[in-house]
Amino acid sequence: MTVETGRHDRGTAEEPVVEKTWRGVLERLPGARRGEPAVIEAAYAAPRLRALFPVPSHGALSFHRNTQFPWSNDLPFIAGDARGCMVNAPLGAPERVQGESLTPQEAAALVVAHLPDDCGPAFEGPWPPPGSSTD
Repeated sequence: MTVETGRHDRGTAEEPVVEKTWRGVLERLPGARRGEPAVIEAAYAAPRLRALFPVPSHGALSFHRNTQFPWSNDLPFIAGDARGCMVNAPLGAPERVQGESLTPQEAAALVVAHLPDDCGPAFEGPWPPPGSSTD
């Protein structure tokens, strides 16, 4: 997200937007959202999470199936830091807490274990996906 516009830059032909966003948060580039480095690094190490769009905010790292607002908001997310993490289900889920007192690596693995089977790489654009039945 750029500070100037408040919008996410589109990726280039050389670097897709998901990869560019991960690079920004990992390297703490100007204009990139800030998050807990240990949590971000653990999530990035998981290939299924690395394919999703990361949004660090307010002590949490959420993952989305798309790259522009409105977000999918249907995936579990990690809250915490290097000392301890919890994994929360998406809003509206009956069991909100999926795991507590976890390392960042354990939290990332738990998020991966709770991803829906049809959760593939993030697509560019707002939610819902183009051509979905909710369009």
